[in-house]
Amino acid sequence: MAKHDPNLSLIFQALSDPTRRAMLARLGRDAIPVSELARPTGLALPTVMRHLAVLEHAALIFTRKTGRTRLCFARPETLTATALWLAEQRAVWEQRTDRLEDLLTTFKDDNDEI
Repeated sequence: MAKHDPNLSLIFQALSDPTRRAMLARLGRDAIPVSELARPTGLALPTVMRHLAVLEHAALIFTRKTGRTRLCFARPETLTATALWLAEQRAVWEQRTDRLEDLLTTFKDDNDEI
């Protein structure tokens, strides 16, 4: 089995939800209070908190309470590890399709000679 980040399954599970992806995209610009992250979703605050817990469990964000405000911060290093894994997978599949193309070209050349 290939070596990869042990949290990769948690990361992809967290990213599978469009609401969580939208929250993460907003956090890419700056730290945001939970109430501001909740506003565009139209979801109740407890539901937003569950989404944030999933993102935090996957190490995609971290939160810090300052007074009465809880701020959310993105953890881009987690996405970097995920992007590296995806790039490795893409390279493997591109090699496979290149070999398949070479094989098909060989078959075509063999048939052209007949």
